[in-house]
Amino acid sequence: MTASRAQFTRMQDSTQADWALIVPEAMKMARALPDRVMAHLRLLDGDFGGFPVDRFTHSLQTATLALRAGRDEEYVVCALLHDIGDTLGSFNHPDIAAAILKPFVSEENLWMVQNHGVFQGYNFFHHIGLDRNLRDQFRSHPHYERTAEFVECFDNAAFDPKGETLPLSEFEPMLRRLMAAPKQSIYKAALARPAAAS
Repeated sequence: MTASRAQFTRMQDSTQADWALIVPEAMKMARALPDRVMAHLRLLDGDFGGFPVDRFTHSLQTATLALRAGRDEEYVVCALLHDIGDTLGSFNHPDIAAAILKPFVSEENLWMVQNHGVFQGYNFFHHIGLDRNLRDQFRSHPHYERTAEFVECFDNAAFDPKGETLPLSEFEPMLRRLMAAPKQSIYKAALARPAAAS
C-alpha cells in the first residue's frame, strides 16, 4: 500500500492539506536520524587511510577519552562525530560534522567541531608543507582554548591501537537523547505542533 502523497508540482502551489501529509513523514524521518548517523559513522570502519587505527576506531577512542574525562553527553557525542564527514568532505570534513550537529549542540561545541581540523593541524601541518600555526588566527576567539583542549586531550590522543575503545553501543543512548529534539532549527516550532497535538 502506497502512502498518500502531496499532488503539487511546484512548491508554491502546495496547500495546508499537502503539508498535513508531509509533516508526519518528516517527523518519522527526523526520529530515524540517529540510526542514519550511526550507519554513516560505521562507514569509517576499516578505513585506515594510512593511520595507525581506522577512522571508526579513532572516533570511538576520541569519545571514550572524553567520556572517561567526565565530559557531558553533548561534548562526548561531538567527540564521537567530529570526523564523520571524512567520507563525503575529503577537503572539509569538520564542516560536515558541524552541519549534522548544528541543530542539537551549543554554540561553543559547534565551533569546536567546525574548527577542530585547523587546531589538529598544529600537530602535523608542518609535515605536509602547511603552516602549523594556522590556528593562531583564532587566538582571540572565546572558544579557542576549548578547541585547543579538545584536540590536545581527545582528538590528538586517539590514534592508539592499544587504547581503550568503547563500542558504539556505549554512545548510542547519548546520541539518541541528543538528537531527540533540536535546540535550534527554523523548523523546530512547526514540527513540534503536530507532535503536541497527537
